[in-house]
Parts: sequence; C-alpha cells; structure tokens
Amino acid sequence: MSSSLSTPVLHLDGVVKSFDGTRAVDGLDLTLERGQVLALLGPNGAGKTTTVEMCEGFQRPDSGSVRVFGLDPVTASGEVRARIGVMLQGGGAYPGSKAGEMLDLVASYSADPLDPEWLLRELGLADVTRTPYRRLSGGQQQRLALACALVGRPELVFLDEPTAGLDAQARLMVWELVDALKRDGVSVLLTTHLMDEAEALADRLVIIDHGRIVAEGTPSELTSHGAAGRLQFTAPAGLDLSGLAAALPDGYVPFEPSPGSYVVEGEIDPAVLVTVTTWCAGQDVLATELRVDQRRLEDVFLDLTGRELRG
Repeated sequence: MSSSLSTPVLHLDGVVKSFDGTRAVDGLDLTLERGQVLALLGPNGAGKTTTVEMCEGFQRPDSGSVRVFGLDPVTASGEVRARIGVMLQGGGAYPGSKAGEMLDLVASYSADPLDPEWLLRELGLADVTRTPYRRLSGGQQQRLALACALVGRPELVFLDEPTAGLDAQARLMVWELVDALKRDGVSVLLTTHLMDEAEALADRLVIIDHGRIVAEGTPSELTSHGAAGRLQFTAPAGLDLSGLAAALPDGYVPFEPSPGSYVVEGEIDPAVLVTVTTWCAGQDVLATELRVDQRRLEDVFLDLTGRELRG
C-alpha cells in the first residue's frame, strides 16, 4: 500500500550503530521528502555506507529508528525493497551475463517495470545489449548498474557514486536522468565524492563526520553562510588603506598582497561593497576587476572536517 504523501520517504531518528566498540553512526537524524534529492557527503570512514545500509535494511541500528515509507526496512524488508532501487558500486552483476539479460532479470522482479530496451537506449547501452558484463567498460558497467536500480520504477533510489568513471557526456546523461526522476516525484539519496555533482543535483546536502552531522542545508546555504569572505579589486599601487579600514565595519581587513591588487577580508555584503567603491571614488581612484569570492563546497567541507572528501 502506498505511503501517505505527507510521510517522509526516509526518516532517521537518533540512529546509533557501532562496530567493535567504535561508533560508525552516532545519533544521526535525517529526513528525505518525496521528490527530493539529498546528497550525503563525508570523508572515508564518516559513516555514509553504514547509514545507507541501514536505510536499505541490510543493517539494523543499535538504537534509534530508521523508517522508509514509514516502515522498518528490516522487519518490512519485502515491502520496502519492492519500492526502492539500489545502485551498487561495482554493479553487482554476474560477470558472464549479458547486459540485456541482466537488466531483463532485474526487471522480472518488478510488477510494473520500465521497458528495459528503452532504458538501455536512454543510457547509451543499446549497442552492448549482448555484450557480457565482464567485457563492458567501467563506464558501461556503471550505467548498467544505474539501469538496474531504475528499471523497477522505484519511489526511492539509492545512488552510490553514480558517475564514477564516466566521461563528460555520459556524466551529463546521468545528471539529466536524475533530474527527470525528481520531476517524476522519485526521491534520491546520493553519495558522491564529486562536489560539483552534489551541488548540481542535490536539493539538500548533509555532511557527516565520525557518524554525526556537521552541516546541512541547500548548496547555496552551505556555501554562502559566512562564505563571501574576500572582495578583490585592482587599483593603482600603493594606496593608503587606513581610511578604507576606518570606513569599514569592525573586523574587516583591507590589504594589498601585491602591487595594485587589493583584498578586503570579512563577510562581504552589499553595504561593504558600496563602502569600498565609495572610498575609491573619494580617492579619485577607479577600482576595476571587482570580484567577490564565494567559498566552494570543497572549502566548506575542509573547514568542517579538516579532511579532503577522499581519504
């Protein structure tokens, strides 16, 4: 029976999971709404895989609750798995099976599957339908894994590194497919090491480290909060910046890192920008090449975890 539209597709409340006395997931709260793409980010060992496995019903939390469509994915595994699609890193296919045979097999498990031939065409795999899995390129295997996750018309899809090893054209194809899923009301939980992918696809980002959420929000919220921290401009070298420092609010630091190149550090808002340009006009100076640097998602990630996304 279909869940209420008001019920979150996925809800974790205070979830804890330990292995050999070490907490992989430590009090995690997470909600994914219908038709939403959520990117779960974190360095290696942050608890992403364990979290996803609990959502899929392959692991049971030590405490707290996991609900998928309002159901326990462990005790109601049959009903939950009929409504989800799982993309595994490495595909999970039989090495000797042909690409078309593998997708037909997965489709046979669904009461109302998508047309496998259509899906293979959409993912650029029509020419390798009769090619054994082991002879597919890494990118083709990746796209077949995605096809297997989608062929059953899932309401919720778990995508693990969906564009790993793909060329730019195939990567864009996958992005467009994820956008189409969202338009159709399908929810997506995405794990990726590619920050541009997370920013492009996700409605919300959740960054976890040591099993805990360290930040969450929309891509723009995470990159703009305290993020526009440098205003750069070009002007004649050797300007006396003491007057500009006095005109700016407390905490803003103007300096000249190289002759004729100026930087104002602090959270840059419209009022600060007006202050700088007004001061320049008062000095009869034309400021050129004004640029406000907004932090990238990588910068936010490093600030929060102290680690690169890849361990």
